[in-house]
Amino acid sequence: MLERLFAELGPWNWVVLGLVLMIFEVAAPGIFFLWFGIAALIVGTVAILFGEALGLGWQLQVILFLILSVISVFIGRRLIGATDVVSDEPLLNMRGEQLIGQVVTLEEATVNGRGRARIGDSLWRVTGPDLAAGTPVRITGIDHGTLVVEPV
Repeated sequence: MLERLFAELGPWNWVVLGLVLMIFEVAAPGIFFLWFGIAALIVGTVAILFGEALGLGWQLQVILFLILSVISVFIGRRLIGATDVVSDEPLLNMRGEQLIGQVVTLEEATVNGRGRARIGDSLWRVTGPDLAAGTPVRITGIDHGTLVVEPV
């Protein structure tokens, strides 16, 4: 059954598969389907140009696709890993780290080392020494989403 399907579609099935995988990459970006799409396009091209001369049956085409997929993923990881971008805002998506060093006022007293501080329009959990509400504190760190504070 599978052999008949591959025989009917011929080498163009790899080209179609490669294009479909490329479309998936556009729909779900993340540079995942791209490498498999490239491998499928290469297998399709080889099968169209040299398939009969090399005697590439569908079994060998599948094996070639698997090998080329692994190779293209490794090459792709190297290329993508080599383009690390230095950001002018390294703490952009790390809100807690951006707050370190700021002085804020406790909204709720810290009891047993736990309390809350208002920062902008948000209440943040804080840990630190027991202090009364309204005490100004400096943010010295962050621990799993809880701000670490000390009195000013």
